[in-house]
Amino acid sequence: MLCSYLRPSLPHILPLRLLSSAASRVAAVKQHELLSDTLAFEDPRAFKVKSLGELLRALGVFRLCSFPALVNNCGKLMSVARTLLGKRGFSLLLRPTVYAQFVAGENEAEISQSMQKMSLQGMRPMLAVPIEEDLGESTGEKRYDDNMDTMLECVRMSHSNAWSKDPMMQLKITALLSPELCVKLTNIIRQQPYDLNLLIRSMDGEPISFPGLDEKEAAHLRSGLLRLNKIAEASVNKVRVLVDAEYTYMNPALSLVAMAMMKKFNKDGTWIWNTYQCYLKDSRSLLLDALSLSKNEGFCLGVKLVRGAYMDKERKLAMKEGHQDPIHQSWEDTNDSYNGCLDLMLDVISQEPERYRIIVATHNEESVRRAVKRMEELGIERDGGSVCFGQLLGMCDHVSLTLAKEGYLVYKSVPYGSVDETLPYLVRRAQENHTVLQGIRKERDLLRKELNRRLRLSLRGGS
Repeated sequence: MLCSYLRPSLPHILPLRLLSSAASRVAAVKQHELLSDTLAFEDPRAFKVKSLGELLRALGVFRLCSFPALVNNCGKLMSVARTLLGKRGFSLLLRPTVYAQFVAGENEAEISQSMQKMSLQGMRPMLAVPIEEDLGESTGEKRYDDNMDTMLECVRMSHSNAWSKDPMMQLKITALLSPELCVKLTNIIRQQPYDLNLLIRSMDGEPISFPGLDEKEAAHLRSGLLRLNKIAEASVNKVRVLVDAEYTYMNPALSLVAMAMMKKFNKDGTWIWNTYQCYLKDSRSLLLDALSLSKNEGFCLGVKLVRGAYMDKERKLAMKEGHQDPIHQSWEDTNDSYNGCLDLMLDVISQEPERYRIIVATHNEESVRRAVKRMEELGIERDGGSVCFGQLLGMCDHVSLTLAKEGYLVYKSVPYGSVDETLPYLVRRAQENHTVLQGIRKERDLLRKELNRRLRLSLRGGS
């Protein structure tokens, strides 16, 4: 049962792996020094694979993203631009600029072209269907069924193309189950935890009655679980499904559903993953709970480790409702939280790499270096599959390309769809990640250096 979570200390889960000899320790130190030089993320030649047009586009978009007023009001500004220019004119403006920078394309042909290029650069796809809901946005069963069909198509597309190598996809449960029910379920299981088997039986089609829910709510939950079950059945042995975390007022319900899916589908491999937001004060305890539960229930655990993206809204909500702020008070505390959870997972993976996996989903160079260093210390293979790295499409390419060049597994989170379909998604991501967008000066400087290098080569070649 979910209520039977244990919170063991790290030594109780698995002991730290020790290097076997003084000679191996010396070799490891030397290798760390080489890695430190290799992964400096300071070389603009990482962008040699980009065309001149891609360099110019990235420089222009990143310059716009460096203005807080533009980022914070991008939704309103885009709405005004769409009204003035019309749908067609707005699309013509956005498609070659912001859309092309952060979106893979609208149809399978466009997406495949983007993914083939990414594959040649040594990176892998993590397709993201840009569908999600928050409170007050519920659209009914028909829309949720349509969303399921879209996600099943994402599974097919992720698996069936030449560029698909151990593909991943992102899934938001609120695209298949109403946020209102997720909030109510969260409140219920805090008082009366559900047995995971209850949800699994519902996924199998049993007409389950859920404690605390009326018949209409229970029917909607059963429908949502059947939708999730279809997606999981389609993805097992083909595509790894990463369940996104959302807001704290619904995350316990989302984790409950994700854990039930893991128990059912992760017996022999990590096909369903859950996300842990390290800007939350309870992130470490939640991860320890998940490790204990996976051990007790006998399923493999996949972890997407992020810092988090809903800080402003979470803090405003906590203040409004008189709750304790769930977010760490400082950036340093969040970094400590992220690095601590990272170390915890890497220690576990070093002992049982076949049962635990992690995607180090971060743009933070220090965390990437830390992960690489610990992998070497613990003997975790670069390309073994148990540890991989993830960044957003169109951002942090100097980190992604450098890691891929050195043989690490790198995934890019890849939204796709039409301008109208992806615009709400892009606006939300921009506002939630505004601190990241405003801190891309280094990447912009490296892009500029690569552009200047090419111009100098061109001038010398023409003289």
